[in-house]
Amino acid sequence: MTDPTTEAAVRWLASVAPEPHACRLEWEGDPFRTMLLPAGSLWDVVLVPGRIGFPAFDVLSGLTDAPGPVLADLGGTRIGFFVPPGTADHFVGTGIRGAGRGTWVVVPCPGRSSGGMRWLVPPDGTGILNGLVALEHALHEAAARLAEEDRQL
Repeated sequence: MTDPTTEAAVRWLASVAPEPHACRLEWEGDPFRTMLLPAGSLWDVVLVPGRIGFPAFDVLSGLTDAPGPVLADLGGTRIGFFVPPGTADHFVGTGIRGAGRGTWVVVPCPGRSSGGMRWLVPPDGTGILNGLVALEHALHEAAARLAEEDRQL
């Protein structure tokens, strides 16, 4: 890993691991490996079904120049938006789940796809997360668009 942004992102993500140094070494040895990291200290994750998550990601990307980290499974069935710790449970909706304190998240190395996961927006190591207001707006906008599409069918 020679890219400074990737190195900073690896340090940031690994800092929540039970053994941060070991986590960093694992990714340095195999950047295609996924790690199981605890949510709730530096970030929570709002998990959204892909049907609404991808349109919400498009809206979010238009609202901000630099959205926070966003994960997606390779099948496109789930999107994970990284949000401030302690806030994931504020998002309520059909199929929406929060991963916060006491939960673990499968995370690929920044900049890599592995273990069925890929980064739509990898972390940059600075700790920037998705804003709650912007994400809520994006989810509502995406839901409204999907409802309109469904009505037209």
